[in-house]
Amino acid sequence: MGRGVTATLLFLPHRDAPYRWWRMDAQGIAEGEGFPPPAEDDRLIAVPPADAVTLHWAVLPTRSPAQATAAARILAGEASAVPAAELHVAVGEEGTEERPIAVVGAAAMRTWLAELALAGLDPQAMVPAPMLLPRPDEGYTRAELAGGGVVRGRTSGFADEARLTELVTGGEDARVIGRDELTQALAAAIAAPALDLRQGPFARRRRRELDWALIRRLAWLALTILLVTLAIFVVRLAKYSFAADALEARAAALARTGLPRGETIVDADRQLAERLGAVRGPGLGFTGMAAAVFAAVRATPGTEVTGLDFQPTGNLKISVAAARESLPTDLKRAIERAGFVVDASTFTSANGRVTGDMTVRAP
Repeated sequence: MGRGVTATLLFLPHRDAPYRWWRMDAQGIAEGEGFPPPAEDDRLIAVPPADAVTLHWAVLPTRSPAQATAAARILAGEASAVPAAELHVAVGEEGTEERPIAVVGAAAMRTWLAELALAGLDPQAMVPAPMLLPRPDEGYTRAELAGGGVVRGRTSGFADEARLTELVTGGEDARVIGRDELTQALAAAIAAPALDLRQGPFARRRRRELDWALIRRLAWLALTILLVTLAIFVVRLAKYSFAADALEARAAALARTGLPRGETIVDADRQLAERLGAVRGPGLGFTGMAAAVFAAVRATPGTEVTGLDFQPTGNLKISVAAARESLPTDLKRAIERAGFVVDASTFTSANGRVTGDMTVRAP
């Protein structure tokens, strides 16, 4: 059975029988009444009495445990006079086509688990007493478990009672299991129970322990993602910086074509603006203003410009001669329609010509 304590079977009370326990270790089986004393590395298996659990065998769906349990509940409801809501149904597996089904009162399950919890016990499994016996190839087997007889057949398991046993076995004698064979059967049932009542609403709650290895892997993964994201951000910044430097270099090269040769480029925009202002003059520049004035003169027949003076303030002073007195007014309005402000002096008439000055400035 291995070193130290292997497992403890706790036989649950029924009728007048008290709690009884069997502790199995390398030296054999120790017995006692009441709750078992605590022991390290102890696997606790609760054993409900045989006459408190009804066992059936049936062919069930194998796609999922939920489907198998649903089908078992239907079969149990048809075979029991107790409402299905008051029953707890558990499905096991023995490696054969027919699977064991245990039916027990839900109230009994709650009572057993509550009493065990008050005693500080939480069994790893609850195995009906007949399921501790080996499954016979034929006929029936019998054994004494904690003072009560239990009978097991290929598709049956029940408490050994004279009239019930004879009825089920048809008068066939059950083979009595020896001590050594029983010990081996108990060890096998403890290691891998063929049927555990702790299913569904009565399943044992497992304590979730922190998986530090997984936490470390997730932390490294998060750090890696963070570093990759930071690297992408840095690469983008570098890319934008290189692009900006390239644009500045290109702008500087273009600026050199518009600035005097040899001039040091400090601020291309400002230097080009100064250069443009020097070329075209202050304000809107001479070229633009002169073009607008001559266009207005062409649109006003009978007028001519006799003098031009582009002033440092950006204003354009023109001397105008006209054939009639109304023409200077028409010229003034034409220049104003071009978007300029025009200040006209007093025009005088001499030798059949009207002359005077106009100052054209930006609005």
